[in-house]
Amino acid sequence: MYELIAFYLFSAIVAALFLVTVFSKNALYAMSALAGGMVFIGGLFFVLDAEFIGVVQIVVYTGAIMALYAFGMMFFDTTQEVKEHITAKTTIYTLWIIAAVLLVLIVCAPIFGSAIEASAPIDESLNNAHSLGLLMFTKYLAAFELTAVMLLVAMMAGIILVSRRLNEGGEQ
Repeated sequence: MYELIAFYLFSAIVAALFLVTVFSKNALYAMSALAGGMVFIGGLFFVLDAEFIGVVQIVVYTGAIMALYAFGMMFFDTTQEVKEHITAKTTIYTLWIIAAVLLVLIVCAPIFGSAIEASAPIDESLNNAHSLGLLMFTKYLAAFELTAVMLLVAMMAGIILVSRRLNEGGEQ
């Protein structure tokens, strides 16, 4: 019962922080909310007894958000207020309706999804990290390597953009 309460509490906090991320006018507030959301996603993994994934979530992804935070401080002038004018109100209303339907589906999923089984059953004799390692480096090796390459390309693109921005600022 406590796990269910913690799961719904963490889920609500994550959803609220990600909404702050999307709708915030200040870039630093948005990145702070994003980092907080990543920490609470790690908390969700702890509730689900996936301690290794929870620690990796907090250390790796929240660390990546902090690097994004540093880039954001370099890119944006955080001292001025950003004025946003929302022109597509129907898009926002449509997204809210989709979010409400998804929330209802998430709440009803435990009722209707009790017969769902995992595609790769967990061996009870192995610990969490060992099971994850076997699955990640056998069945999902190509996806794991492709994700690593995509993250490397994104990091290089961020460094190139920052260096160009610094070079343009130095010439003026």
